Order: sequence, then C-alpha cells, then structure tokens
Amino acid sequence: MLEADFVIIGSGSAGSAMAYRLSEDGKHSVIVIEFGGTDIGPLIQMPSALSIPLNMSLYDWGFASEPEPHLGGRVLATPRGKVIGGSSSINGMVYVRGHARDFDHWAEDGAAGWGFTDVLPYFKRMEDSDGGEDGWRGKSGPLHVQRGSRRNPLYGAFVEAGRQAGFELTDDYNGSKQEGFGPMEQTISGGRRWSAASAYLKPALKRKNVSLVKGFARRVIIENQRAIGVEIEAHKQIQVVKARREVIVAASSINSPKILMLSGIGPAEHLRENGIAVVADRPGVGRNLQDHMELYIQQESLLPITLNSVLNPFSKALIGAQWLFFKTGLGATNHFEAAAFVRSRAGVDYPDIQYHFIPAAVRYDGKAAAKSHGFQAHVGPMRSKSRGSVTLRSPDPKSQPVIRFNYMSHPDDWTEFRHCIRLTREIFGQSAFDPYRGKEISPGSHVQSDDDLDVFIRDHAESAYHPCGTCKMGRADDMMSVVDPECRVIGVEGLRVADSSIFPRVTNGNLNAPSIMTGEKASDHILGRTPLAPSNQEPWINPRWQVSDR
Repeated sequence: MLEADFVIIGSGSAGSAMAYRLSEDGKHSVIVIEFGGTDIGPLIQMPSALSIPLNMSLYDWGFASEPEPHLGGRVLATPRGKVIGGSSSINGMVYVRGHARDFDHWAEDGAAGWGFTDVLPYFKRMEDSDGGEDGWRGKSGPLHVQRGSRRNPLYGAFVEAGRQAGFELTDDYNGSKQEGFGPMEQTISGGRRWSAASAYLKPALKRKNVSLVKGFARRVIIENQRAIGVEIEAHKQIQVVKARREVIVAASSINSPKILMLSGIGPAEHLRENGIAVVADRPGVGRNLQDHMELYIQQESLLPITLNSVLNPFSKALIGAQWLFFKTGLGATNHFEAAAFVRSRAGVDYPDIQYHFIPAAVRYDGKAAAKSHGFQAHVGPMRSKSRGSVTLRSPDPKSQPVIRFNYMSHPDDWTEFRHCIRLTREIFGQSAFDPYRGKEISPGSHVQSDDDLDVFIRDHAESAYHPCGTCKMGRADDMMSVVDPECRVIGVEGLRVADSSIFPRVTNGNLNAPSIMTGEKASDHILGRTPLAPSNQEPWINPRWQVSDR
C-alpha cells in the first residue's frame, strides 16, 4: 500500500526541500513522486556540461511554446527537469535570491508574510555560503553556494568596465546590495553540480520515513472537497498514492497548473470544454505566466584567451579527464563567474536589468557563434509586463499542455530591450576592454536604428528559462489567486502548491534560489509551525535612484 502523511508531486527545487524539512523530526512519513530517473552521470554532475542535459529527452520534459506572435511565430523551447532534482539538475547553476523589493511586492500583492523581512531568514536557513556578506548569508544550510575562480582576465574587465561606465560595484548581490557589477554565485560544491537532489533529497532518502516513488502523476484525487491522494501511472498500471494528511504539488510552473486542471481545479469553462468535472472554479490556474527573456551581445576578442580555444574535441577530452579524476579545471565551473544588476533609468528604485558574462562567444547549445575568439554578455529586462498562460490541450494527462508566453506583447518590452543592447555596447566600449575588443559579432555594429534593433530582438531573443506565476499566491478573496499565503489551494482541503508557480511576480535573476526558499517556508506552514522570526535588516537602495540610472 502506497501511503504516507505527506505526498509530494515532484522532486525539484521546492519538492526536495519539503521532503527534507517535512521528514526532519521523524514524526511524519513522506512520499515523493518523480517521473524522471537518476541524476547520476557526468552530463548532469559536471558543471560545464550544462547545455547538454537541457536538450535531452532523458532529462527534460521537452515542452515548447506555441508560435509566439510577437517573435515572428517562433516556437521557443521551455525546458523543465524530468529527473531527480527537477530543473535544479539541468539548470545553469546560477544562484540569485532575488531583490528585497521583489518580495515586498509579493506581500503588497496579497502574499502576506512573504515580504523580504519574512523570507530572508529562510534564505539564510537553506544556505551554506562560501564568501558571502557577513550577517546576510547562511553558513550551515544544506545548499552549498560558491563563487567561481574568475581566473580569466575578461571577468575582471567586465566588472571594471561597469565601474568605468559609472555603475556601482557589489561584492555580494545576494547580500545587502544587489545593484552593481561583481562576482556571480554558483550552486556548485567540490567541483560538482549541487542540485536540490544533492542538498536535500538524497539526505532525506536516508531516513526511514521518506521514500521515492517513480511514476507519472495523472491527477490529485479529491473526495468531498478534500485531497486524499494522487493517481499515478507506474509500470503501465494506474495506482493510487494515498495521503493521510496532505498532497503537495511541486511539479513546476508548467506541470503544476496542468495537474490542478486535470484534477478539476481551474477555470470552470476550460475544464468543462475538456470534459473535466469542476471541483473548484479558480480562473487563475494557468494564468499569469511570466518569464525572463535575454539576448546575448557578442564581441570578438583580439587575444586568444577565451573558451573558444577549448571547444575542439581534444581540449574537451582533456577538460573532461581532469574533471573526472580531480573535479577541478574548466569542467568544474558553469563559466558564469561575473554578473551585474543595474537600473535602466532614473526613477527605477531597484535593478531591472540582469547581466551574465562569460569569456566565450557560444550559443546555449554549446556551439561556437563565430570562427574567432570572443566574449559575450547575456542581458535582459527583469520585469516584463507581458503575461501568458498554460492550458490543457486535452483531458489526456499524457498530452503536452498549451504554453503561450505572449513574449514581447507589451510595448515597454521593446523599449527595455533596445536599451539593454545599447547599454551593453556602452559597457563593452569602456577602456577596460581596450586590450581585448575586436569587432562586434552580434548583433553587429551595422544594427543601430530602433527598427533594426527590433528585428534583431524579434529574431534572437531567447527565454532565460525562468517561467513562473501560473498558480499565483494571494488573498483568498482574489479570484485570480490559486493558493493563499500558506500555499493552500483555495476551495480544496488538504492540498497545497509550493514551487515557482505560486510566485505573484517573477523575481530578479534566476529562479532556483527563490524556488528552494518557497519549499523551505512552505514546510513550516504545512507543519503548522510559527514561521521563522522576521529579519530587521535593511537592503541597500541607491540614494541617487530618482535622478540617475547609476
């Protein structure tokens, strides 16, 4: 009999954290349902191989958007982890908490108790930070966070160019001051990817009260408005995993709303169209889909010091051997070792642009962008006003959901992206890059007018793979809310959602850290514990924000 106090759907960033915390005192049994397989093997564990599992059906659900009308009908990949550790096992291993103001916005939007003072103690509880700002970072949590070695001089040039352009420097964007140029943080430990599976799930599975069930979650079983279990397909048979206390959906911003709708929770009309009996009419399920988009601006390097020199098979074999035997060298980093968060203009009170910098000109699929040496900055706006949706294609649980991001559907998106390109050119034009700077590879120096930039954006803007928001957390009387501030699904007993789908608005930067924090904080709500005492620490806000962008 498959039965536990708590049944968690999904072993990703939030699901793994909850498996660890809900089982910690030994009083409760936990079953984690995961459709994907093992994360063992160099393709996942070796940090520099990060572009490979993203494109593998073995590890990725293989979702894609519908043709995007504002991007010339392009279909964009939407990778989500289908493996132990979920997307934390196939992501770029970049660690960003989000800005303090992001969480204050959540609280103002109805997610009471999720302001920055409330979530900071959970970020500290989860972290084992190496090199972060004293007093702002955790030192004894399960999640190892480090900085790269930044041995390549181009990392220093990028940070110095930001300073020369008049921007702030920050030694820890996850500390008191996010705004500025500085080192980027990584979820890597001992040269290996440190996913939520490594940090949380595997230690939890050593306990007698935690078990992992491999199966495909079809729907939550609800009787008399109460969730009592999960229907799964395993070994070609339909089975039921029973929950004595609660079912927790932590299946991603794509799969969580899909599972709720298949279970009868969602927009009533849409459910009826698919022949699904309505358990709770929640029009917000699958709405409010958000993401970050980015472009990479690529510059030729005059000196042969970039990673382009090691993209040949022989060098790759050497890097692989060094990593395999010693867990050191170029294989032990994701190469995202310098970063920046800046504001786009005067009147914006906290950063709304993010930079990742790498000393190579390559694409996400790992192929070289040009024959020459080069470097690139990934840049994108943080707070797009565009909103999309996830809906059912059919009532068959095996069919892919319909994903419509509506990227670039708001006119401000275009203004913001044009500014991002011009700002990157300004930074690459600083004297710090004089010894290295060759010609611009992408977009190319001939692309200057607004119209030309818009063509480039339409053809080349990519998802940064930060989808969220499809089961929004908010006030119980807000019809667009799906869960209340304790992550309880409104209108159904014994059912919660806790993952990036509950974010009211996308946070600054990469979403792995806030997703794990969500699992950490949700665990206290599920166990009925008093949340950790709020912090009284005040984040740094640029005193010149009303008059300048820097």
